[in-house]
Amino acid sequence: MARIKTALACVFVLAALGACSGGDSSKSAEPSSPAAAPDAKKVDEGTASTIKGKVLFEGTAPENPILKTSSDPACGSAELRAESYLVDNGNLQNAFVYIKDGLGNKYIFDTPTEPVKLDQKGCRYTPHVVGVRVTQPLEVSNSDETLHNVHGMPQTNREFNQGQPIVGMKNTVTFTSPEVMIPFKCDVHSWMSAYVGAVSHPYFAVTGKEGTFELKTVPPGTYTIEAWHEKLGRQTQSVTLGEKDSKEVNFTFKAGATQ
Repeated sequence: MARIKTALACVFVLAALGACSGGDSSKSAEPSSPAAAPDAKKVDEGTASTIKGKVLFEGTAPENPILKTSSDPACGSAELRAESYLVDNGNLQNAFVYIKDGLGNKYIFDTPTEPVKLDQKGCRYTPHVVGVRVTQPLEVSNSDETLHNVHGMPQTNREFNQGQPIVGMKNTVTFTSPEVMIPFKCDVHSWMSAYVGAVSHPYFAVTGKEGTFELKTVPPGTYTIEAWHEKLGRQTQSVTLGEKDSKEVNFTFKAGATQ
């Protein structure tokens, strides 16, 4: 009972924070690219190309620290570890890969209205790294029977802080400007973290266990591709695509490199 009263007291504080800090839960996605030029056109899929590759890690990855979750019994007794370094046979997971430069404002891209989902489950954010389009809804939900609050800390977009005291609660936010990456945290549970990449086009991916990525239907041109990792920093490469082309781009991060 005491814990419930404490949680309810926190709700009022967090609700006040959420009311004062950004995040428009009612805003829906725009139908097309907000930054497109007046004469912009859609990509001709008949001449479009593909960029694919892998993000690799060279060396011995640092051990992910054990997360101290005992402050909230609702988080369970299972041992949790941070997700900073997920490496499998040299393949690096949770790298965000996207076209950083080269598209300009020559193309129109329809923005999905279906929300990207970020869940708080087992007192951690799932997935740990996720991408979303500018003006596309990002739906953040609470699947735990405990108080969470969603604290997004962008530099370009507007900061927000939204309390979620009840299991099943959902909040929706949108980002009006591209930003890679936006850190998320929970002020109630200090170990919880996630990263969201907001981009104005569909050419982005998050690497899984195999470390692979694929960017499809890219128009011919020369592009700067960036791979981001929360601890290892950023790497860029240039790639030139012809019509109906396919290019492979691989990134290798090394032990000892830090952001």
